[in-house]
Amino acid sequence: MNIPSVKNIYTLGRAGIISMLLLTASQARGQESADKIITVVGRNRIILQSEIEKMFMEAKLQDPTLNDTMKCAMLQQSIMKKMLLEQAERDSLLVTEEDVDGQLDNRLRYFIQMYGSKEKLEQMSGKTVYQIKEEFRETIREDMVAEKMQGQILENSKITPAEVADFYRRIPLDSLPFFPAIVEVGQIVINPTVSPELEEYAHSTLEGIKKKIIDSEITFENAAIRYTDDPGSRDNGGRYDGITRTGPWAPEFVAAAFKLQNGEISPIFKTKFGFHILQMINRKGDEADVRHILIKPAVSTADFKVAIAKLDSIHTLLTTGKMGFSEAVGKFSTDEGAKRTGGMIADPNTGTTELDITKLDPGMVLMLDSMKQGDFSKPHIFLNELHEQSCRIVYLRNRTSPHKANLRDDYSRIQEVALSQKKATKMQNWIKAKLPTFYLWIDPAYQNCNSLKELVKTINSEQ
Repeated sequence: MNIPSVKNIYTLGRAGIISMLLLTASQARGQESADKIITVVGRNRIILQSEIEKMFMEAKLQDPTLNDTMKCAMLQQSIMKKMLLEQAERDSLLVTEEDVDGQLDNRLRYFIQMYGSKEKLEQMSGKTVYQIKEEFRETIREDMVAEKMQGQILENSKITPAEVADFYRRIPLDSLPFFPAIVEVGQIVINPTVSPELEEYAHSTLEGIKKKIIDSEITFENAAIRYTDDPGSRDNGGRYDGITRTGPWAPEFVAAAFKLQNGEISPIFKTKFGFHILQMINRKGDEADVRHILIKPAVSTADFKVAIAKLDSIHTLLTTGKMGFSEAVGKFSTDEGAKRTGGMIADPNTGTTELDITKLDPGMVLMLDSMKQGDFSKPHIFLNELHEQSCRIVYLRNRTSPHKANLRDDYSRIQEVALSQKKATKMQNWIKAKLPTFYLWIDPAYQNCNSLKELVKTINSEQ
């Protein structure tokens, strides 16, 4: 029996929250009329046929090639979640309402940004944000409790190098995956320092815009469309909904927002992005909807020349061996995120610094093509993740050619898969050990599912 991770069980469901909300009334009525209990776990944890159908519909929207066998896997995942919830209740394992609210806020913030505004989200779903939060509160809470329970079960799971090697040796040669070129790349970034004159010019420009708004020459919304340097909010009239004190916002932005009353406009304030003004649209407790105008100080050619000259000096220190790369990153880089990884570029989803070269931007790939392992590039101007020009030196720490998986070049990848399998086995053993202590009933219509055969076998052996 393949035991999936609870952390990933409802990935499709979470990503499909909006599609769930957009199910037509006729679909919902059709599900209700045919609804029935198909599984019972423990004293009162039931799984309805409509729940599996809904999960399948969400997944089908994202992958139309899925067939009905996926419903068996979804039921298996749902049973596992119910077992974890039952055990968590026995162990008095809880999550706080604050944590649940935080998760709900994060999910809603994502969808509000995706749809452009809270009003558009509410219009598309036919529900208020409050109704959406309450509808999904229990689902989110259960997800968090189940994940926490699984975390406790697996918290001491480790794998030794000998186990990794044994796992690798057991893979048939013709089943070894073929990996593309993998690189480990670092960079030292220096953002050009803006001259005081250009900072003052940006500040005075925003003062002029604010005066036009106050004098009713232009609305805040139209001013944002016309003047803001924030591409993320320009087309939406500078609007950001669902601002919270704990969100991914600059601290100065949050501080300015929560000083405002509805309709009020903030004084000009500065963040690392530039100069801002805010207008409060609507504030409800610790959540706020605002409009925003950003003016970024321009960077002159002379400012770039200063940054490149500094990087030239750093390049000399690196190539002559007078300073190591990680030391130079810590001492000179203006990219705080890079400092946490020693300057190495990491995959934001996995945290690994071993990157598939085909997923890098074409400019980086072209540069790396002419570099040898251990080389440093010449200082150059590039576009950062905010699509702004900055300056950097690139370091190629390691590169592997396209190849079949092997322990020397791919140890960390193989280790990750081996550990995942070890955790899956541990979860499987936990389920086998705990199953006799749970009441479990599965509708006969689903007992022929391949993914449920082990569970069904255990049920039958207990009867």
